[in-house]
Amino acid sequence: MARFDRLTVLNTILADGLVPLFYQADLDLSKSLASALFRGGAHLLEFTNRGDAAIDVFSSLVKAMRHSQPEQIIGVGSVEDAPTAALFIAHGANFVVGPSFNEVVARLCNRHKIAYIPGCGTVTEIATAEEFGAEIIKLFPAEGVGPPFIKAILGPRPSTRLMPTGGVTAEDANLRAWFGAGAACVGLGSHLARTEWVKTGNFDAIEEAVRIALATISHIRTTR
Repeated sequence: MARFDRLTVLNTILADGLVPLFYQADLDLSKSLASALFRGGAHLLEFTNRGDAAIDVFSSLVKAMRHSQPEQIIGVGSVEDAPTAALFIAHGANFVVGPSFNEVVARLCNRHKIAYIPGCGTVTEIATAEEFGAEIIKLFPAEGVGPPFIKAILGPRPSTRLMPTGGVTAEDANLRAWFGAGAACVGLGSHLARTEWVKTGNFDAIEEAVRIALATISHIRTTR
């Protein structure tokens, strides 16, 4: 079961402003990636639910990091139905992220006091997800709407917290555009854990990329 309460998870996401995400079918690679992200300063990671081995790797990763990095908050992504959410929650997911909103998943997560971050792309979807208790909404795919969409949403809905994912990069200009528009946080995958770095075992580069991204986000927030 989850080791971190929902408020801690949500506040950490908002404080960091960054949720790194990845999927690896290899447990050792996953542990190395998780360690690199944590050393870089990211307090959270989203393990994406892809592939037949996802739950096995996730479960083993959670157990391993519980001992080596007990302060790291691990959640699961790409969850679209309640049975999948329940399975990952039973294996230690501290938060659940989906590419779309699912009412049954929302109810399940609320019942277990687990943060649910559903993917939405319209005002109606965002409003519905918030009615079901979602505090942070994943704007997905973010590249399909762009930063102006966030600014437009926050006009009539200033309390909405949006996490653009998909189309977000770690570059200063890109992060500045999203946070300048009012993003509460961002989801970043391959732009942090780059394929070539993973293949060559260059985890120091991943660690540094995370450190730079977090510093950039912090600077943008204090100067906007």
